[in-house]
Amino acid sequence: QVQLAEPGGGLAQPGGPLRLSCAASGRTFRINDMGWYRQAPGKQREWVASTTSGGSTNYADSVKGRFTISRDNAKNTVYLQMNSLKPEDTAVYYCNAIVTTYSGTIQTYWGQGTQVTVSS
Repeated sequence: QVQLAEPGGGLAQPGGPLRLSCAASGRTFRINDMGWYRQAPGKQREWVASTTSGGSTNYADSVKGRFTISRDNAKNTVYLQMNSLKPEDTAVYYCNAIVTTYSGTIQTYWGQGTQVTVSS
């Protein structure tokens, strides 16, 4: 089993920054892609950004140029630096990890979610 812990989140002002982190723990063979999703009230969960174990990154158009995803493989941790925040970035943010287990299967794990509110 893998656990994803997401401290951080909170309240930010429009135009301001906020940083999220997500640490994976537990018995894994290899953590492959890690990423962030978000879900605003009344909307479906949407993909925000992801990074491969090699460090390649991809972003949703809505956050490109404002958000930066990074990871520390030694710490099994992924970060999301959010700049130039907008009220429409308000959502619950979920960390995601795709893991190869020791038995060779691929499993997807989710964090518990952390609230990000952008408001003056």
